[in-house]
Amino acid sequence: MQNNTKKKSRKKMGLALGVAAAVGLGAGCWFLFLRQTPQDFVQAYMDCIEARDYEKMYEMLDADSQERIDQESFLTRNQNIYEGIEVEDLKLEFKKKDGDKKWIKYTATMNTVAGELTFDNQMYVHREGLGLKLQWEDTSIFPELHSTDKVQVSSSEFQRGGIYDREGKTLAGQGIVSSVGLVPGKMSVDPTQREEDIQKMADLLEISAESIENSLDASWVKDDSFVPVKKIEKNHTVENTLLGENFDSELVKQLVEIPGVMVTDAEDRVYPLGEVASHLTGYVQSVTAEDLEERKGKGYDANSVLGKSGLESLYEDELRGTDGCKISIVDQDGQERTVLAKKETENGLDITTTIDSELQEMLYRQFENDKSCSVAMNPFTGEILALVSTPSYDSNDFVLGMSQSVWDSLNEDEDQPMYNRFRQTWAPGSTFKPMTAAIGLSTGRLAADENLGYSGTSWQKDSSWGSYHVTTLHDYGEDVTLRNALVYSDNIYFAKAALKIGADTLEEQLKKIGFGQELPFPISVTSSQYSNEEHISTEVQLADSGYGQGQMLVNPIHLASIYTAFLNEGDMLKPKLLQEENPQGEVWISDAFTEEAVQTVAEDLKDVVNSPEGTGYGLHLEGVELAGKTGTAEIKDTVEDTSGTELGWMAVYTTDPDTEKPLLLLTMVQDVKERGGSGYVVDNLRPVLESYLLGQEYTKPSQDEPE
Repeated sequence: MQNNTKKKSRKKMGLALGVAAAVGLGAGCWFLFLRQTPQDFVQAYMDCIEARDYEKMYEMLDADSQERIDQESFLTRNQNIYEGIEVEDLKLEFKKKDGDKKWIKYTATMNTVAGELTFDNQMYVHREGLGLKLQWEDTSIFPELHSTDKVQVSSSEFQRGGIYDREGKTLAGQGIVSSVGLVPGKMSVDPTQREEDIQKMADLLEISAESIENSLDASWVKDDSFVPVKKIEKNHTVENTLLGENFDSELVKQLVEIPGVMVTDAEDRVYPLGEVASHLTGYVQSVTAEDLEERKGKGYDANSVLGKSGLESLYEDELRGTDGCKISIVDQDGQERTVLAKKETENGLDITTTIDSELQEMLYRQFENDKSCSVAMNPFTGEILALVSTPSYDSNDFVLGMSQSVWDSLNEDEDQPMYNRFRQTWAPGSTFKPMTAAIGLSTGRLAADENLGYSGTSWQKDSSWGSYHVTTLHDYGEDVTLRNALVYSDNIYFAKAALKIGADTLEEQLKKIGFGQELPFPISVTSSQYSNEEHISTEVQLADSGYGQGQMLVNPIHLASIYTAFLNEGDMLKPKLLQEENPQGEVWISDAFTEEAVQTVAEDLKDVVNSPEGTGYGLHLEGVELAGKTGTAEIKDTVEDTSGTELGWMAVYTTDPDTEKPLLLLTMVQDVKERGGSGYVVDNLRPVLESYLLGQEYTKPSQDEPE
């Protein structure tokens, strides 16, 4: 019994000590709490703003303040203000105490939706019960704020920068479109007729009737409201930029016959050249959730648009501006009393390109029924004058809202109108022969007057090639020299030339002129290659490479750059897309070929165009000297394949630097087999050159499909 009594006694003592310890610890906490300075208290209160802990803020108010404003009203007012102006990174700088020490004076600095906001303020902090409390007024938020005032955030949208051609013509910019909508009070009151009208409208606009009904069901809609449904091209007469054609919108005529339909003007992004330049300009679209995540913190919101392709995407950061924003205090009548912070609107920068819209349009119209691409540049400055890919799509369709049927037709079209051909690589065929010649002459592996031997129209090195022979079209006799080989486009000569140069030397020189390199050009393009593998692996592949076949693939812009070496003493110029005040040629690769080599080849290329026997004679013009090279490339699965198609090429340029409009033009057309090969390209380029270089009236070709 005694032992049990002792144990109980010890337990009671232990309990008493535990209680004492707890009391002591609590007293310590209260002591620390009581030692909190008014500045600490204010800092803690302000920390709650960034933490969005408005309930804690309310707990820190004194009894009188809580009697004047209930918790719900306090939470709503503070949340609306602080989150409305998007407060971040709030910092306080306390001032030296003077006068009543209960007034805590400070300078507050915070980041807001309108930029940095700095102001001086004060709070009345006093002891109430065991701790500090705040005597809260609306001025605790901002010193100028009254209880009946509101904090208002107003914004002004920036205007996206325009994209212009070299003459200041708009390629992409703000313009007027037609906004098609409904006025509910003017619609048919008969439910059945109303339903039929909505369906008719939906069919004409190629949208769903459900989407129209959803627009009409919006909470803000009244009988006299204009409810936008879809934007379409401007409904007034449109003038073609080049060809002077006029047309009226039959669509609008049909739409306005429906009761309640109204068509009005609205601003939007427009692309005046439409499909003519869409592969170049690209388009903008509304941002997606993924876009917002990728561009978090860069000023994008759910209403933003974003460049999705082409120049719109490439120069997104420059074209996009910054919305203006103003935070102000307004009275109960909505009158502005004080501006707290203001961020000026910054419009996007304009982009002026080197593009010549008229040349762009002529090239497009000339080949719009083909699968083709064209690159035009000034060979003495490197300025790109046109970048064309056909067939094409219309950038305006993406901005205005593309119907599902249009989208499906674009993606299902076997001609691939969404496919940008000037960004890809292609077998260059005979347009590459001048490069083989220049490499051979530059390395001393070829001599211009060397006769490589008569072989007729079919040749193989020896029996090790099996059944494979290099063939050529023209038997021009036994004078098998460089000049004749270029003029008559002799495949056999250049196959022999490649073998004389050798695979190692050819590979080395091709790398030197940009093969396997990234093209220094704003628009990313596929790099040119001379082989699917690291090296040219066989004699047959080497021989075929000499005349632009084998596994040789070249980007058209890169090929145009190589051709500039024949006009710039062996230096290859960097292609340029943005206009400069005094454009000068910028060397990309110096001494791509020797000066002597390019002089020799350049003279021969003149004969290709100006000699009656030249394959490019169809482009001989009186009044301006041209030079160039035709090309036909076979596209086949195997060496033995005879069912493949052909690519037709023409590279042509003005030779005189003092020509009023210096021009280097390179065009590739797919599927020219049975249509004249490169001759098809030559024939179609002639009216373009006559118009651009000689000022003759350009006549749009017939719209019949190519044979």
